[in-house]
Amino acid sequence: MRPAFAVGLVFAGCCSNVIFLELLARKHPGCGNIVTFAQFLFIAVEGFLFEADLGRKRPAIPIRYYAVMVAMFFTVSVVNNYALNLNIAMPLHMIFRSGSLIANMILGIIILKKRYSIFKYTSIALVSLGIFICTFMSAKQVTSQSSSSENDGFQAFLRWLLGIGALTFALLMSARMGIFQETLYRQFGKHSKEALFYNHALPLPGFIFLASDIYDHAVLFNKSELYQVPVIGVTVPIMWFYLLMNVITQYVCIRGVFILTTECASLTVTLVVTLRKFVSLIFSILYFQNPFTLWHWLGTLFVFIGTLMYSEVWNNLGTTKSQPQKDKKN
Repeated sequence: MRPAFAVGLVFAGCCSNVIFLELLARKHPGCGNIVTFAQFLFIAVEGFLFEADLGRKRPAIPIRYYAVMVAMFFTVSVVNNYALNLNIAMPLHMIFRSGSLIANMILGIIILKKRYSIFKYTSIALVSLGIFICTFMSAKQVTSQSSSSENDGFQAFLRWLLGIGALTFALLMSARMGIFQETLYRQFGKHSKEALFYNHALPLPGFIFLASDIYDHAVLFNKSELYQVPVIGVTVPIMWFYLLMNVITQYVCIRGVFILTTECASLTVTLVVTLRKFVSLIFSILYFQNPFTLWHWLGTLFVFIGTLMYSEVWNNLGTTKSQPQKDKKN
């Protein structure tokens, strides 16, 4: 029952989160910092009350290790959200972030000296090809949809290239953080709720450097049209409503993933998260009518097939099916 409930939370939370994030980004493309700050603040307050027990509970992992992890996590979150301000469409943003397997494999080979099977290298090649196709087609759209002025078109393309660079950096940094987290859990044991709290609480002072941008967007949010919230009947600026719903749905999604990691095998978690990304992508394309060509669909198909191949879903499903037959023979 709990795994089914967790899957429901992941799909409902994450798919809704994509909608509210795109509503925010379409109206104010540079609102990434205020969105990141709101998400971090909400999860930090919740963790302080229920996980850290108002600061009375000592962390199982020393704070100095969390400080390193937090520096990476904060950087990844800010850069990922800021990329939306650099001509990066939401579908490409989601597809690019699905390429985390590539970054994990590359850094795993370099840092942990890991070796993989030909099957896994093939799956990574598929993911890489899919991301390349989607990125290349998006580049063509950026240049064709820009102003007829050659100078304006070139500037738009440069901003898009900077966005791709930001996503690539965030992808590699996220993979490095995953490896660091893996070594910590191996040494101190798994404490995912604690890590969730400290990863969101410790970076809060870092938002001081982004305070002016956060304040500017708060002023813009206050000037947005008024919206009457259903059921409770309170009237608020609509951008604040979108932000609140984005924060709540982000929390629901994270909680769902946390429950899954404690109740299910890592294979199941990978499969659910992969399917969630695909459903979120469909939502974004259909609901917001984002431009998505046949080439984009082909690239997306490569990405998701490669991800499923890497997690060896088919092999594990075959093993699961054959298990009951062995039991019957016994």
